[in-house]
Amino acid sequence: MEKRVINPWTWQNERSYNQAIEVTNVKGTLYVSGQTAINDEGISSTADMKTQLESAIKNLEKVISEGGYEAKNIVKLNIYTTATDELLPHFNILQDWIEKNDIKLALTVLEVVSLFETLTVELEATAVK
Repeated sequence: MEKRVINPWTWQNERSYNQAIEVTNVKGTLYVSGQTAINDEGISSTADMKTQLESAIKNLEKVISEGGYEAKNIVKLNIYTTATDELLPHFNILQDWIEKNDIKLALTVLEVVSLFETLTVELEATAVK
């Protein structure tokens, strides 16, 4: 697999994403459903945004690993949140995770009216190998 980053500008670099990612010679693609702060028993978190984001990242990593993929090969991430103003102060958690895993991805953040039950953030990803 080969990835090519497309960035006509430089401002997105400080936000830990790319304008586009071209992927060629792919052996497989994993489309991951939105991962949230739901525990192993299926109970939705009532924790704050920071804690839910950390839990959603762990759940995303678990699904990707179980699928035989690596976090570094996430090429698209959609973030759904019920409160962008609550998410943004904790965005560094996501940025640190992206940097730690050397992830080159296209990223979209969407504020939605609600998520399942008490959830405040959801991560939907596409990974390749």
